[in-house]
Amino acid sequence: MLEGLPHTTISTPGARTRDLSILAGPELSTPPDHLVTVADDARMLAGYHGLRHTEFVERQGLFATSDHDDVDDDPRTVVLVAVSADGHVVGGVRVAPCTDTDIGWWAGSRLVVADTAHAGGIGRALIRAACAHVEGAGVLRFDATIQERYLRLFTMLGWTDRGPGPTIGGCAHRRMGWPIGRIQRTADTTKAMLADVLAPLGRQPGGLGPAGFRGDDGVPVPGSDLIAACDAVLPAMVERDPEWAGWCSVLVNLNDLAAMGAAPVGLLDAVAAPTTSHLTRIIRGISTAAQAWGTPVLGGHTQVGVHASLSVTALGQTPHPLAAGGGRVGDVVSVIADLGGSWRPGYRGRQWDSTSSRSGEQLRAMGSLVADLRPHAAKDVSMAGLVGTLGMLAESSGTGAELDVSAIPRPHDSTLGEWLTCFPGFAMLTADDHPVREVPGPAVAAPCGRLTAGAGVRLRWPDGEVTGAVASTVTGLGAA
Repeated sequence: MLEGLPHTTISTPGARTRDLSILAGPELSTPPDHLVTVADDARMLAGYHGLRHTEFVERQGLFATSDHDDVDDDPRTVVLVAVSADGHVVGGVRVAPCTDTDIGWWAGSRLVVADTAHAGGIGRALIRAACAHVEGAGVLRFDATIQERYLRLFTMLGWTDRGPGPTIGGCAHRRMGWPIGRIQRTADTTKAMLADVLAPLGRQPGGLGPAGFRGDDGVPVPGSDLIAACDAVLPAMVERDPEWAGWCSVLVNLNDLAAMGAAPVGLLDAVAAPTTSHLTRIIRGISTAAQAWGTPVLGGHTQVGVHASLSVTALGQTPHPLAAGGGRVGDVVSVIADLGGSWRPGYRGRQWDSTSSRSGEQLRAMGSLVADLRPHAAKDVSMAGLVGTLGMLAESSGTGAELDVSAIPRPHDSTLGEWLTCFPGFAMLTADDHPVREVPGPAVAAPCGRLTAGAGVRLRWPDGEVTGAVASTVTGLGAA
């Protein structure tokens, strides 16, 4: 966190002394040549710590003998330094997690800039580099505490004012936050266009499903107890990783059925490929998955000599389908997920593979979990990510949602930012009066939020701060 350093002072012989806030920079018209990089050797770190000692201990007297603290000892701390053209460290800043267990909440601190002969633009560059670094590391919240005099500078750089901060050394401060839009971007790029694009279908009698199921994972077939679900796989995946594409085409459809409490009956596939060899690999992936889940491919359409494509329709059965739109304000949101496995090679941060290493018995058991629980509402986590999917559940239910960040279960080999925006293999969201704390393995369960009045999804952090993740509705389809 940004404790300890109220401000940095930069000076040069014959020049007027200027104050620099914790993450602020001087405003000189001609910035010198410099490179901002991660301090990855002893020389760079020594240069950075030397600047800090000179500034904070010797010149300002903020510390008696050393400005070293626990953040310096944290192996997760990253130091960014500005290096001049002649190889000297002329500035630096550190960024680090704010909690013992990294939940995606970081802060910047101990920014220091050398004398004004080398200071032009370096402070601003370090601020921007710190923001870029934490976003690249999957961080979802990035804080700073600045002197009030630098409020305008930070807002110009895109930071958000979060209110009064502490008074340090007689100087009033503001709490600032860097807006990280990773979750909003995921929702926008995967689902935001749906309402406009699907509008013609919705104008037809019975279009987009019966009342209560609009925007759901599957749809009840009128006049029957069948549930139908249909998903297509990205053509790039079909071309690049055909067996995995075949596996996923079954996985995503059976997850859709599971979220509605339906037992799978059969599959239909529509598959195309440029060559017979490529087609065979896609079919092999479909067949392996169908056998694992014990769900036959009943028929479909197969074509060769064209661009690769793949879509699958799944049919399931239940007399009492569960809707994503059945949630109520005050319902507890729980996550049920399989945290085993690893990132699919070539898809780090985007696709978590927990299913290909599971037995058919385990896969089928997880597929019946939601049906056994019978919550008010349920939805499987899709390409919109966990938060975007919760936004869709809330939208269908006519509510908003809030997630307790520290309570969300996730794999050890994943940042929170990755886990909340990836396709997680097997993960379900439920909303009900009662929290879900335990389910038969290999999945785990945890209550981690609630449905609220209003719209959108917010994240609650351990310090009580609430930040926006999804501003409003996700699809625009509205309440089911």
